[in-house]
Amino acid sequence: MEHSDNSGTANSGEFLTFTLGAEEYGIDILKVQEIRGYDAVTKIANSPPFIKGVINLRGVIVPIVDLRIKFSLGEPTYDQFTVVIILNIGKRVMGVVVDGVSDVIQLSSDNLHAAPEFGSILNTRYIVGLGTVEDRMIIVVDIEKLMTSSEMSLVEAATA
Repeated sequence: MEHSDNSGTANSGEFLTFTLGAEEYGIDILKVQEIRGYDAVTKIANSPPFIKGVINLRGVIVPIVDLRIKFSLGEPTYDQFTVVIILNIGKRVMGVVVDGVSDVIQLSSDNLHAAPEFGSILNTRYIVGLGTVEDRMIIVVDIEKLMTSSEMSLVEAATA
């Protein structure tokens, strides 16, 4: 009977919160390199729809993923509030497009609850749990597991 949780995501800690549509999400603040406004990206032929393209960030080519498209949250709109969160995942720099960044919050194990099981109708493998802060419900995402998943093809593309 082996039980270990070494997924790289802490059960408690500081999380950057951001919005996608009407929902609020949180990711481990230690994975965030910087936050920038949404700029034009260079499209890559034959890439999945959720990969918007790449940007040149101070000499580093950074793939940009639109989480609204990845999570099937409707047609994205890009405006002055749209931001890109630049992430450091392993040895790779990646960006995710979100509707807006809220703030940095502290979640303890007391206000972080396990994600509910929905069976096969909803894929919750990237959801660490649900955090509650005052009257807010925050969906905590394991951003490293999401960004390194096989369907993202970002890690393989980085080494090619």
